[in-house]
Amino acid sequence: MASTTDPPVPVHEPKPVQTGPSTAMTLALPMLFFALVGIAGLVVGLVVGMGKGDGVTGAEAAPAAVTLTEFAISPAEISATTGAGIHVTNNGSVQHNLAVEGTSLATPMIDAGASAHLDLSSLQPGDYTVICQVPGHKEAGMTAKLHVAAGGASAGTAAAAGTTASGGGMQGMTQAEIDKAMRDSISPFPQKTEGTGGEFLAPTILPDGTKQFELTTAITKWQVSATKTVDAMTYNGTVPGPTLKVQPGDKLRVILHNKMPVSTSIHFHGLTTPNNMDGTTFITQDPVLPNTDFVYEFVAQNTPMVGMYHSHHDAVTQVPDGLAGAILIGDEPLPDGVAVSQEKVMMLDDSGVIGYALNGKSFPATAPVVATQGEWIEMHYLNEGTMIHPMHLHGMPQLVIAKDGFPLATPRYEDTVTVAPGERFTVLVHATEPGTWVWHCHILPHAETDQGMTGMVTALIVH
Repeated sequence: MASTTDPPVPVHEPKPVQTGPSTAMTLALPMLFFALVGIAGLVVGLVVGMGKGDGVTGAEAAPAAVTLTEFAISPAEISATTGAGIHVTNNGSVQHNLAVEGTSLATPMIDAGASAHLDLSSLQPGDYTVICQVPGHKEAGMTAKLHVAAGGASAGTAAAAGTTASGGGMQGMTQAEIDKAMRDSISPFPQKTEGTGGEFLAPTILPDGTKQFELTTAITKWQVSATKTVDAMTYNGTVPGPTLKVQPGDKLRVILHNKMPVSTSIHFHGLTTPNNMDGTTFITQDPVLPNTDFVYEFVAQNTPMVGMYHSHHDAVTQVPDGLAGAILIGDEPLPDGVAVSQEKVMMLDDSGVIGYALNGKSFPATAPVVATQGEWIEMHYLNEGTMIHPMHLHGMPQLVIAKDGFPLATPRYEDTVTVAPGERFTVLVHATEPGTWVWHCHILPHAETDQGMTGMVTALIVH
């Protein structure tokens, strides 16, 4: 309700030759020494050469190169040596890591555009599987085969790979540096950025009472945070798009103006609509081509609903890049004695150009929820991401009153509300405890890096 991731082949030197008084032996022994050294060198050369032929590299081996993206590990079959290890680069837009499944070997979480080295020196030669350990990423496709052979690293490999060691956390930093990184990540909150997503959009009321909304898609420069500006796909210039709200039984008209250089559509996720208004391209409609319009018209269902509208054309790209918003029909039933003073939407993102974000913003640029002590806040969680997000509020419980827009016969209190992709939960928060309370996804890599808080974090401020 709105009023708003061979040791070098040992070379055994010949034993020292005992010299004696004989002149002939004095001359012969040096010749024998050099002959033995020459034979030893030949043996070493043959062993190393054979190693190259069967996958066991010698002293000049370089690290295997691996790249991480949403959601793939490349190459899908990796060959590496115990001595050289793997050089891992994150070419994605969110944090990833590389871990050897079934072992303790893993890189730290790697920021977008950064690299790390995975040390395999403790691993036995053989075949393994590597994954990204961020929850949901393995299941989304971030897995690959790893063949490990015995072999040495080239001189300087460790230096070239940097000082990052296997494992996690702020390795190599002093406690004072860790404390400073944490403080510096928090102190700008709430950080000012351009653009606010998810705000309620007032409809135009047509003569017959139809509520008309106009949505324009475009490629827009969008500030996810003060240090991250992306080319987002937007509805009316924001991520997420504006929130649309009507009442049960209302005539609804949504005009889509496509100003992007690619085709698109709108699907009203969770709502009951006529088939030809479902928005699935090549099934219920043709794509909306660049610089063309499409009109969606239907009567809103006669029961309350919390839905989402989003592209259903190349959705794997367009939705994570910003084309999503909330659509609300009526009001969810409230428990007796509860009067809501604020109705808000929290859109959950985790991929595409946006990355880990709440309403299109990454901490510290997320907007806090501000309330007066005693107020009731209605929050709609909408997961337009690709992973589960357990949403946790410090200090106060969350009363879950609806799932996917369907009211619960018995509302229940939860400390952490787990929202899967496509799901919507409506919760009530009674702002009883004064102070600033952290509100975040409890999959910790979604909310923190080795440089402190980031991503899916905001706060409830109770005055």
